[in-house]
Amino acid sequence: MRALLPLLRTGAAAARLPRGASAAPGPRRTMALYRTEERGQPHSPDYRLFFKNVAGHYISPFHDIPLKVDSEEENGIPTKRARNDEYENVFNMVVEVPRWTNAKMEIATKEPLNPIKQDVKDGKLRYVANIFPHKGYIWNYGALPQTWEDPHRKDKSTDCCGDNDPIDVCEIGSKVLSRGEVVHVKILGVLALIDQGETDWKLIAINVNDPEASKFHDIEDVKKYKPGYLEATLNWFRFYKIPEGKPENQFAFNGEFKNKAFALEVIKSTHECWKALLMDKCDGGAINCTNVQVCDSPFHCSQEEARSLVESVSFSLSKGGDEEDQIWHFLGK
Repeated sequence: MRALLPLLRTGAAAARLPRGASAAPGPRRTMALYRTEERGQPHSPDYRLFFKNVAGHYISPFHDIPLKVDSEEENGIPTKRARNDEYENVFNMVVEVPRWTNAKMEIATKEPLNPIKQDVKDGKLRYVANIFPHKGYIWNYGALPQTWEDPHRKDKSTDCCGDNDPIDVCEIGSKVLSRGEVVHVKILGVLALIDQGETDWKLIAINVNDPEASKFHDIEDVKKYKPGYLEATLNWFRFYKIPEGKPENQFAFNGEFKNKAFALEVIKSTHECWKALLMDKCDGGAINCTNVQVCDSPFHCSQEEARSLVESVSFSLSKGGDEEDQIWHFLGK
């Protein structure tokens, strides 16, 4: 995958933090490396939240934000601190749904530059029901960029194929995060939800800037310091579709949460699937792989083309009709 090195270098350059900083006992200051831009009205089908990098250029949160948080340099200067296990476990998380909210927001994997939008089913915007005694999502919910659960690849441990999305993250820190935030998290474990015969991994993670982050290193720490949270998570995923008239969700491993080491292997596997997707070495179906950072990818576009794509999406949504047809008509393709 030498062809992906330009992405890993370019993406990493936009996400510097001191080596070993994840092991610090308290919050640390980080510059906002990404910003968001809203198009359309919230709680409407035409709402989109686009992402920009620190230079103000449009990017894809799915493909252009690096998976790993790089710590080899700080402000372009190599650091001398020793690499440690904590750093190896620091990833970027794209927040889709803030805790306690109900709107089912998600990265639009089939649209150019993959903005966040509200899911629609049968022509209606989707909201999750309140599962007693909870209000909305019980964690900050989002995804790891540069990961993909391949729907054509059967997972050895679950014997089910992937769900065609980036891998999901349940962030359990004390702060309510904002939609579109890109935060550094460390992975603690993973739950294997089986959704209509597909593997839908749910990572358990905590914001490294959470006041209590230094206590959490593995899934056992969640049981120790947040008793009942994993049980509530299991029940939430088991029952949240029942108000829609669907049956209970099922789980691999009898609903057991796997530890950090297992979770990191899952992340590694889904990252490899994403690499194959971006280099057009597998069947991505309707997934939109347009990106501005993977220079050797056949789906790479220029900054100017990315801006035109954003304008075309807004144009097509304002006019209604088939989004994809109008996008490419607008671009003259």
